[in-house]
Formats: sequence, C-alpha cells, structure tokens
Amino acid sequence: MRFSRTTFVLVSLLATAPVVAEEHHVPAPPSGTKVISALLEGNRRFLAGHAKHPHTERRYVRETGIHGQHPQAVVLTCADSRVSPEILFDQGIGDLFTIRVAGNVANEDEAASVEYAAEHLDVPVCVVLGHTGCGAVTAVVRGEKLPHSFDHLLTPIQATVRDLRRAQPKLRGDALTGMAVRANVWHAVADLLRENGALRDRARTGRLAIVGAVYDTSTGTVQWLGHHPGEEGLLAKAPRDQK
Repeated sequence: MRFSRTTFVLVSLLATAPVVAEEHHVPAPPSGTKVISALLEGNRRFLAGHAKHPHTERRYVRETGIHGQHPQAVVLTCADSRVSPEILFDQGIGDLFTIRVAGNVANEDEAASVEYAAEHLDVPVCVVLGHTGCGAVTAVVRGEKLPHSFDHLLTPIQATVRDLRRAQPKLRGDALTGMAVRANVWHAVADLLRENGALRDRARTGRLAIVGAVYDTSTGTVQWLGHHPGEEGLLAKAPRDQK
C-alpha cells in the first residue's frame, strides 16, 4: 500500500500535536440525605438480586485515575472479609471512601482518615458500619486472651462492653454480643464527634452527617441506626484535642 506525501504530513502533524486535556466537570457533592437514600437503595438492590454494579467498568479506573476521586460517603467498617461495603451497598469505583479496621473502632488513625475524606474530598456522610458476629467484639465479651499488640485496638471495645454490662447486668452470651456490636458502633460515632475538632465542627454546621449502621452477615441486610442518640450533647462538648 502506497501513501501520498499529504498523508504523511497529516500523520506527522497528528503525532506531534499537543494533547488537549479532556474537559471534566466535577459535580457538587450531593446532600447527606440523598447519599444515605442511595446507600439504602443500593442495599435493597443487593438483597433483591438486582444489583446494578455501577461504576465498575474499566473506563472508571481511567476516569478516577486522571480526574481524581469524588466519593459520596466514607464508610468506617470492620476488616472482616464478609463485610464489603461496595458490594452490599451496590456501589463502584470511586463511590465510597472505605476505612477498614478490626472492630470498626475510631482510634486516632481512623479518625484522621475520616477527617481527610471530609475536609479534602468534601464527603457529606460518614457511616460507622458494625456487623453481626464481629470477632473483635466477641473476643472482648468472652474475655479471650489476645496478644498484647491488640490492646490499643480493643480498648474502645472493652470500654463499650464494660459500660453495657453495668447498664444491663442480666445480658449474657449471644444477646450480650449482639447488643455490644450495636453499642460499639455508637462508641465509634461518639469518639469521632468527641475527639476530632474538624469532624465535630462539620457535623455541628450540617456539612457532615456521622451515622451508624449494622450489617447482618447472615442475611445481607443493613440495619440503619441513624444519628447518635446523644449527638446534641456530644457536639456541645469541646473535643479533647482542643482543651
């Protein structure tokens, strides 16, 4: 096949032409109410077997790689292999800023990660997601002997279980573990609001909703707990890092 001189000139010009960046419009972050509704609807699709698996095509890898991430929610959840937020909420690449740690505790590192998502990515919702049968909570309830390196991780859970036993001394066994999972979620929410000034300020001004939920690993259902029952009081207190 023979090419004319004109063809070679055109090919050369195209090869040396500067690459024009693709225009990308960054949408304004949705409201917290819309985000929560979307997560609940995603879980309903997952349960019904009608998951859409949005934003999972390869082009979303390229898009988020070039234009950055714009997640709609941050999810602080357990490292348990059965808990996969993107799957159970039917979300995709770039939709969730996920933080995973055994027992879904909110120690300093986890709180700093939530703060990054809120301050730098303008995420309007943080979901603290516990789950049934949590191994870390169960170990504390049963008083199992664990390596010393676990101490820092388990301290918030131990406080949760201790307070729960004082409040409801008749609770035993699985009933106690189930209540402890829920109480541990509230403990993490309270720690985020009480210990981190930036998160507290955003929550107080309505820019960030920090809510709780529990995932049932045997049914796939997410039980929505909503805002901490003592949120008003938590927001009224000065965080320890500002004292």
